[in-house]
Amino acid sequence: MKRCGWVNQDPLYIEYHDHEWGVPVYDDRLLFEYLILEGAQAGLSWYTILKKRENYRKAFDNFDVKKIVLYDEKKIAELLQNEGIVRNKLKINSVIINAHAFLKVVEEFGSFNKYIWSFVGGKTIHNHFKDLSEVPATTEISDRLSKDLKKRGFKFVGSTICYAFMQATGMVNDHVESCFCYKTTHQLKSTK
Repeated sequence: MKRCGWVNQDPLYIEYHDHEWGVPVYDDRLLFEYLILEGAQAGLSWYTILKKRENYRKAFDNFDVKKIVLYDEKKIAELLQNEGIVRNKLKINSVIINAHAFLKVVEEFGSFNKYIWSFVGGKTIHNHFKDLSEVPATTEISDRLSKDLKKRGFKFVGSTICYAFMQATGMVNDHVESCFCYKTTHQLKSTK
C-alpha cells in the first residue's frame, strides 16, 4: 500500500496518516487540539508531538478551552514539570492565551469551525501533487490565516504552522496522488 513519503513505519504514525491527516474536521474541540499541537511542533517534528498526544490530552483537560482559560500559575508550574509534554514555558503559556482568543472567536462567529473554514470558502482545497517535494510549507491562504490569528491574539500561529494545521484538519488535501488516501480523501464530503 503506497502512502505519502513522510510516514514512517510506526503504527501510530500510519494510523494518523491513514485515518486523520487530511480528513475534514469541524468539531471545535478537535480544531483547538490540532491548533495547539501544531504550535507545540514548532522547531520539532510532528512525529515527536504525535507520540506525546495522549499526554497532552491528559495534561490539558482534553483541550477543554473553558477549563484551560482558568489555569493559574500553580497549574503552569505543574505543566512545566510534566515530562509527557514539551516543557517550554512560551508554548505552555500560549495554550492559555490561545484558549482565551479561541473563545473570543467563538463568541464572534458562533463557532471556531465557521471562522476557520471561511478561509477556504467552507470546502477542502484538493491539491494534485505527484511528489512530496511539490507540497508547499506555506501558501497565500496560510499567510492570511496566520496574520488574522495573530491579530486576534493567538500565539505560535506562523504561516508554516497554519499550513500544517490546514493539512491536518482537511482544509487542504495534500496527500500525493500516488498515496492510497488521495482518492478517498478527495471523495470525502468537505462541507457541513
